[in-house]
Amino acid sequence: MVTVAEPAQADVPAPSKGARLLGFLKRRRLFVIAFVLGAVLRVIAMLGFRPAMWFNDSYEYVSVALHPRPHPIRPDGYGFWLLILKPFHSFALVVFTQHLMGLATAVLIYVLLRRKFGLPDWGATLAALPVLFDAYQIQLEQLIMSDSMFTLLIVGVVTLILWHRRMSWKTGAVIGLLLALTALTRSIGLPILAVVVAFLLVKRTGWKPICAVVTACAVPVVAYMAWFAGTNGQFAMTQSDGLILYMRVAKFADCKKIKPDLQREQDLIPLCNNPSIERHPFSQLYLWWRGEGEVLHRWGTDKFDSSINDLAGRFAKRAILAQPGDYLSAVTGDLLRSFRWDRPVFPNPDTWMQYQFYNQGRVTKNDPERLYASLPKWPSYQGTTDRDLVTYEQGRASTKIYWPWATFMERYQRIFYLPGLGVGIALLVGIVGAVVRWRRLGGPLLLPLVAAAALVVAPAATAEFDYRYLLPAAPLAFLAAAIALRHGVRPPRRGRPAAAPAEKAAV
Repeated sequence: MVTVAEPAQADVPAPSKGARLLGFLKRRRLFVIAFVLGAVLRVIAMLGFRPAMWFNDSYEYVSVALHPRPHPIRPDGYGFWLLILKPFHSFALVVFTQHLMGLATAVLIYVLLRRKFGLPDWGATLAALPVLFDAYQIQLEQLIMSDSMFTLLIVGVVTLILWHRRMSWKTGAVIGLLLALTALTRSIGLPILAVVVAFLLVKRTGWKPICAVVTACAVPVVAYMAWFAGTNGQFAMTQSDGLILYMRVAKFADCKKIKPDLQREQDLIPLCNNPSIERHPFSQLYLWWRGEGEVLHRWGTDKFDSSINDLAGRFAKRAILAQPGDYLSAVTGDLLRSFRWDRPVFPNPDTWMQYQFYNQGRVTKNDPERLYASLPKWPSYQGTTDRDLVTYEQGRASTKIYWPWATFMERYQRIFYLPGLGVGIALLVGIVGAVVRWRRLGGPLLLPLVAAAALVVAPAATAEFDYRYLLPAAPLAFLAAAIALRHGVRPPRRGRPAAAPAEKAAV
């Protein structure tokens, strides 16, 4: 028997690290291009508005970073983030981290849709575009505000849950900790725990991971509430929930209709508005502005006192029960405002302007630098707001705008922004996808869909519409829509298994 030797094959050299990286990027070229452009826009925003931009709530967050304490109005999660970055004395660094949070949110959406749901590069990129290119999203990241952190945390929670079909208790504990951080960043994050637990129960995840989620979330939250009780005498996360609900009902509450309850609870009568005074069209005026119709100052003390908060909450509940039609009308009006195509001035010009890359031609090539606005000298915890900002920054903290970067972002914002109608359409697509999969109780898209809907409805139901409240819901809405479209608009035929998501597809 003659054996014929096979010719030796030449060794094929392994591709270099640079070649592998180039191949990795080419397979995701659309997202890479979108990501780079989104990053460039954020750099331009930082160059145009230095060191940061300011909102009315910003000053209290800085105050918490300077003087750590449980704040009576809002949780301290974001204030603690500022405290961590305080040694650097740089608000520019703070907004840089927030821009990274925005980019990271887009990456989570893209990776989840590619790896777990098998979307092509263009489809996953399309779902991430609102986060990358919405001018108001970029402007919100430029503000010293908690919303960018909140959005990243809640998208991170949804990503972890949908990533693990079979969840261990360790993964559940991580999810619970992220939920706790979400709730401590914005109090609206705590009800999301109920959404998550309900989803895990529907999907029969098992009692161990569910208990881990609840326990890991409860421990930090309860610890914070105990700290709050030790300082403010009330076991709670804030002492403003009743006041904010009162703000919701104040513009329609009619004491003549809730008179029987007021006769039994005489201490609520001072909260009645004078019927001879015309009602304000915006609920926020009844809490944040002192003027005609605002009655919370009648006690002669800080309106955010726990006793006033309790009175306001009781009054609001009586008004809702006595006037359910008026309450539903107010909530419906705000929901319709959430899904408008345009972005009209609301609730007043001052608040609306704080969401703008404002330039109005004041900065030109011949005058390339100008002060945006002087810092307000409002009383703070131990001083004034302007001094707090200078103390944190160890230098000038007022916003300066620079040409041509500020001019570019101002003009960009006029055109490239996500209308509320876009969020509404994304939610509608997700709802249709959930309905046609009713046998599977909506499938995996149910979690981002319900979470997005909760983030839209909760402010309208408990406070009042605000443009920035809509932005955290947008990534979840588009994530739900993308999952719905990935599986088509028709449910699978009987007798034929549905196409499984590409669990091991390349990112």
